[in-house]
Amino acid sequence: MGSRQGHVGLGQPWQPSHLLLLIPVALIVVITAADIATGPNIILSPLLVVAPTLTAWFAGPWTTAGIGALAMAGEAVSSWRTGMQSSRNAIVEVIAIAVITSLIVFLCAVRDRHARQMARVRSVAEAAQQVLMWPLPSRLGPLRLACVYLASEEEAEIGGDLYAAARTGSAARVMIGDVRGKGLPALGEAALLLGAFREAAHQQASLPDLAASLERSMTRYLADFEPEGEAGERFVTALLVEITDGEPLVRMTSCGHPAPLLLGPDNTVHVPRLHPGPPLGVGVTDPDNHVVDVLPFGPEDTLVLYTDGVIEARDHNGVFYPFAERAAQWTDHPPEALLHQIERDLLAHTGGRLGDDVALLAIRRAHIPHPDHQLQRVQRYTPAPAAGSCGT
Repeated sequence: MGSRQGHVGLGQPWQPSHLLLLIPVALIVVITAADIATGPNIILSPLLVVAPTLTAWFAGPWTTAGIGALAMAGEAVSSWRTGMQSSRNAIVEVIAIAVITSLIVFLCAVRDRHARQMARVRSVAEAAQQVLMWPLPSRLGPLRLACVYLASEEEAEIGGDLYAAARTGSAARVMIGDVRGKGLPALGEAALLLGAFREAAHQQASLPDLAASLERSMTRYLADFEPEGEAGERFVTALLVEITDGEPLVRMTSCGHPAPLLLGPDNTVHVPRLHPGPPLGVGVTDPDNHVVDVLPFGPEDTLVLYTDGVIEARDHNGVFYPFAERAAQWTDHPPEALLHQIERDLLAHTGGRLGDDVALLAIRRAHIPHPDHQLQRVQRYTPAPAAGSCGT
């Protein structure tokens, strides 16, 4: 635990660490009194070293040093009251307490320095997350959005999973992706793809064209920055989604990414079978290699996009997380509450230890933007037509 820094001013309540200081102080008083009461036949003063040791658990080096000095004072008082202040044992005991306290203070200072370094690392990671993963708006046209990001690496706030959303005229476009690998080494591709999507989402007329544009950006990036020993092994799976305001439909193009969950307001869960396309970064730049799948998406339906860190999460027995089954319990929850429940359940399933980064994005159509369009609720999933057969 890190040290408690700063001073308590007038009128400020004591912090828990200040109240905890009463414990080592009381120990010093009790041990000193007991040592005096028992006389020279039973020596209890060496137990005074427990006080600075205990203090280091919840306080900083300066406070620990103060308690150590108080312990040495207790030893001196005990030796004086028993008439042994000049004995060799009393001198050795004072020196021993001083040496042990010095060692504890040193270790406490090292611990606090490490804690400050970790705090700076966490601050930088949070800043990087804000720059790369812009917070999504809670509303995007008629859609309500919520997102969750869980990095698998300790102290990391961002890794190889990514998501972004853009409002393009009377439609919304959303991307979720997963860079090969995890944690901080995957940041380069993630940053590149996020920037490319935010620009291309407003320029490309169709999802296949958008996928091809992202592929060209990835190809240029990998040509310059791909490590020689990993040629052909760096890629990103992605799912591109387009939801038009006045249509009870959602269009999707999969670039090797898992299909989303489609939750209905009647506690139904559908896992659509999408036409898989090649991942981004493999050099396939022809839009014809990407297919548009079309699904019904009516009022109060919820689309849950996710990365494979969710479905590949295991418990201590190696059992995979039953995502669709668990999500069916919370289909009536709003997007924020839905993802909160999934996050808690996922961490409980894995014991709080994720093997891969996790990104979750929930999208719910909140209302009908145009009265002349009657949006029907999804009752069942029907196979999506191939590209070219969809449209308005």
